[in-house]
Amino acid sequence: MQETLGMLYFWLKAGHIIFMVFWMAGLFILPRQLVYMHATAPGSAEETLWAQRTRQLSKIILLPSIIVVWVLGLALSFSIGAWDQGWFHAKLLLVVILSGYHGYMVALSKKMARGERPIEEKRLRLIGEAPAILLALIVVLVVVKPF
Repeated sequence: MQETLGMLYFWLKAGHIIFMVFWMAGLFILPRQLVYMHATAPGSAEETLWAQRTRQLSKIILLPSIIVVWVLGLALSFSIGAWDQGWFHAKLLLVVILSGYHGYMVALSKKMARGERPIEEKRLRLIGEAPAILLALIVVLVVVKPF
């Protein structure tokens, strides 16, 4: 029984890492797609094409990945008793922030698909770097466990 539970932990961890990579890849691609959409004329065929691409990215990669990451991450946290560890609370906060960023970017893509340009291109390029910073901090917390 103990051996089976031990193997389950490794499968949960592998799944969590795999879907985290998918999620992060999507979060790296989405802002770049929005930069390209930003440069198109509202209502143009090119804007429609970029809007379709962002919808597909959201539906096919981002949404399923965030769900699996959260489910497997929570299962892992319970299996190792992480809830009483400081590094886990910090990681959880950063993942909540990353999830909020995900929601913000998907909402922004929907506005841009309607022809709106609520933020300037330079700011869009800048906020596109947020997932990389958050990912680096999360990896350090998980690997180093500084507190």
